[in-house]
Amino acid sequence: MRRRVVIGFLGTTLDMGRGGRWQRWRPTVALCQQPELFIDRLELIHGSGSAAGLAAQVTADINEISPATEVRSHVIDFKDPWDFSEVYTSLHAFARGYAFDPDREDYLVNITTGTHVAQICWFLLTEAHFIPARLLQLSPPKDRGESGNVAGSYSIIDLDLSRYDAIATRFAAEREEATSFLKSGIATRNPSFNSMIDQIEKVAIRSRAPVLLTGPTGAGKSQLAKRIYELKKAQHQVSGAFIEVNCATLRGDQAMSTLFGHVKGAFTGAQAARAGLMKAADKGVLFLDEIGELGADEQAMCLRAIEEKRFLPVGADQDVASDFQLLAGTNRDLAIAVNEGRFREDLFARLNLWTFRLPALKDRREDIEPNLDFELKRFSELEGQSVSFNKEARNLYLAFAMAPDAAWRANFRDLSASVTRMATLAPEGRINEETVRDEIGRLRQIWAPAETDAAPGKSLLAILGADRVEAIDPFDRTQLANVIDVCRESGSISAAGRKLFAVSRLQKKSGNDADRLRKYLIRFGLTFEELTSAPV
Repeated sequence: MRRRVVIGFLGTTLDMGRGGRWQRWRPTVALCQQPELFIDRLELIHGSGSAAGLAAQVTADINEISPATEVRSHVIDFKDPWDFSEVYTSLHAFARGYAFDPDREDYLVNITTGTHVAQICWFLLTEAHFIPARLLQLSPPKDRGESGNVAGSYSIIDLDLSRYDAIATRFAAEREEATSFLKSGIATRNPSFNSMIDQIEKVAIRSRAPVLLTGPTGAGKSQLAKRIYELKKAQHQVSGAFIEVNCATLRGDQAMSTLFGHVKGAFTGAQAARAGLMKAADKGVLFLDEIGELGADEQAMCLRAIEEKRFLPVGADQDVASDFQLLAGTNRDLAIAVNEGRFREDLFARLNLWTFRLPALKDRREDIEPNLDFELKRFSELEGQSVSFNKEARNLYLAFAMAPDAAWRANFRDLSASVTRMATLAPEGRINEETVRDEIGRLRQIWAPAETDAAPGKSLLAILGADRVEAIDPFDRTQLANVIDVCRESGSISAAGRKLFAVSRLQKKSGNDADRLRKYLIRFGLTFEELTSAPV
C-alpha cells in the first residue's frame, strides 16, 4: 500500500473555527476526520506571523484526532496572494524542490483552501504533471454540523483526461464539426486540402492575427472567409459584422473614402459624412479580397489600421478606432509584387503570419464529386426545385469533369455555373445524358480560347497574368489585348487615343481621346504608364 500524502494551504479564515473550534467545519482538520480517507502525511503551506500560530494550533488538533498523521509545515509568504505570477512562481518552485516518490506515495492536492489564484495554480501544475497528483475538494456538512458531523465530505478529481473517453470523443466530434463547418459541410477527399482546413480551424479559434488566403480566382477564398467569420462568431470571438471589400474595384479618390470614410465637405460631392467599411467592421471581421490591387496610399493606411486599430478618415483631423479582425485574399504572388515595388514589404510581412493557399479545382479532382452534390443541393434550395442526375448522366459528367484535360479555368465558379445550367435545362427535374453532353460541349467552348493561339495577346497575359485574364469575358479580352498592343506601340496616351478612336475623330464624335482611353483602362485597373513600362 502506498502512503497517502496531501499538499495544501492553511485556511486562514475557515481553519480558525470561530464560534467553537470543534463545533465548526475547519477544512484542514476535517481532512483528517474523513472515515474512508486516512492521511499518512499532510504538507501544510502557510505564511509566517499570525498564520504560523494558527498552523501550530491546527497541527495540534490533527495530532489529537489522528495521531498517526504526520504534519509538515512549509512557510511561503506572498506579497500579494492574488498576483498570479508570484503565486505560480512560488508554487512551481515548491514543486521542483519537493522529493516526490510516486512509486511509494499517492499524492493529493487540496484545492479547498487558499485563494482562487492558488487554486488555479494548483490545477495548472497538476494538469501539467509538475505535481504527480490528483485534486482533492472538501465540502462542509449540509446540516452545518447539527447532527454532530463536522467532517463534511470530499471528492477526488483526476485530471488525466485520456481516461475520460466520453470527453475525448466529445472534443474530437467538436473539432470535426468545426472543420466540416469551414468546408460548408462538404466531405472533401483531398488530403492536403483537409490538412489545411484543420490548421485554419485552429488559427481561427486561437488567434486574432491577420489571415491571408491565396490561390487562383474562383478557388473559394471569399466563401472560406465567410465561414471563418461564422466560426469565430459561434465561438463568441467577434460580435460585429462581416464586411467584404473587393479591392480591385477601389480606384482613385473613392478608394480612400470607401475604406476609411470621410467627413462632410472633405471633397466635392461629400455632402454628408461617411463612416467607411473599415469602421463598419468594428468588433467583426474585415475581408479585403484582392488586396494586391490596393494603391500605395491605401496600403499605407491599411498597415496603420491593422497595427494600431486606428485610421484617419478623408478630410478628418481626428483618428477613428475600429477593432476588427482582418482576413485578406489575393490571386497574386505578393512576394513578387513586393520585389517589383507594387506592394509594401511591411504590409506583406504583417499579412504573412498565417498564409494559406487554396488549390485550384483541377488540383482537387477527387473533390469534384462531393462539390457537385453540394452545388446541386444548393440550386434546389435556392430555386425550390428538386433536381437530380440519372445514373448514366452522372457517370458521364464525372468522367469528363475528373479527366486530366478538364481545364476548370474559373475553378468552382465554373462548376457552380455548370450545375446551374444543367439543373435549369433538365427535363422534369432530371439531368439526363443529352443535357450533360450539351454542357460538356459548352464547357469545352468556354475553355477553348485559353487553350489555343486565339487566346489574348502576349502583352495581355504578361501584364495581367492568367488568373485576371480568365476573370474577363472573352469579348473584352480580345478588345483589351488590341488596346494594350496599340498603347505599347504609341509614344503617348494621346497618340494611342488618336489611333484607337480614329473613326470617331473623323466623324467628330470624340472630344478627348486621351481621357476616353484613360477611363477605358481604369475599368480593368490599368494605366497607360503601367502598360508602356511593363516588360513583356
